[in-house]
Amino acid sequence: MKILLAPLNWGLGHASRCVPLVQRLLDEGNEVVLGGDGESLTLLRKHFPKLRYVYLAPLQLRYSKGKRQVWAMIKALPKLWTWALKDHAILKAVLREEPFDQIISDNRFGLYFVSERSKQSVLCQAKPICIYITHQLHIMLPKGWRWLEPLAARLHARVYTRFNKVWVPDYKDYKQSLAGELSHPPITTGKNQISIEYIGPLSRFLPATKETNYDIVAVLSGLEPQRTLLEKELLARFQDSNQSVLIVQGLLNKPNTRIKRANITIVPYMNDDELVAAMTGAKLIVARAGYSTIMDLNALDLLSKAELIPTPGQPEQEYLATWIAQKTLF
Repeated sequence: MKILLAPLNWGLGHASRCVPLVQRLLDEGNEVVLGGDGESLTLLRKHFPKLRYVYLAPLQLRYSKGKRQVWAMIKALPKLWTWALKDHAILKAVLREEPFDQIISDNRFGLYFVSERSKQSVLCQAKPICIYITHQLHIMLPKGWRWLEPLAARLHARVYTRFNKVWVPDYKDYKQSLAGELSHPPITTGKNQISIEYIGPLSRFLPATKETNYDIVAVLSGLEPQRTLLEKELLARFQDSNQSVLIVQGLLNKPNTRIKRANITIVPYMNDDELVAAMTGAKLIVARAGYSTIMDLNALDLLSKAELIPTPGQPEQEYLATWIAQKTLF
């Protein structure tokens, strides 16, 4: 099959979890074309430099500097809507040039297919199967706004029911689940209107063949300015420590030079083997409570020594940090 696969450019998590999926599709003999924008596309191209790629609509969002993100997200809604429309228009243009059997979208809302007849021809002779990847069937909102969660769930369902299938990167069994209520919604979200398949957690990491000797490894990710704010907090927290600390900034487009500040080593990014070796050898791993990070730590059996710090004002990450903490106690 010929497949176009494109992740959301919102931090690196969506692209990261697509890496094993791309590899699986290639191993099965499929032709894969990458799609996307920004650092998420950069990450996929680093892993698969020989694959063709298509630039899709760019999305540039920022969090608030404060501990609440509600108004930042509300202000972002028109931009998200416009971005999805642009993505959809680009997809239609791509399909006019070449057919695809499948379109796999990790949270890119506009990558669904609608057959449109013009006076001359059909938009695409063979209708592709469009697949939407998400772990968040249930949208969690901040305190004071949770009465709107049923509405948010229905609005999200209106997005993913435009696709042929939904793939959820989690275990089907709720007790095993890494995402808990996020992937197993307690409220009706239109699940009966579309095929939902739990495909299991996705991680690009394999167990370490060697370990490096840092006491603490901090792996940064997510939107600015919160990524930078956490980096500054960690530098202040560990600067007087007698422990060796590694901070991985998660900046793929920055020159990969190491900075040494007494006991702290700072690097923009690491390749997979280096990062796995560092995390495996660490006594403590500090990271955001993003779902892709949780899947990676779970794949390496490292969740028990992780300190998961939610992005301020992100109820999804606040829930995940609590959910994982409860699971690792038993």
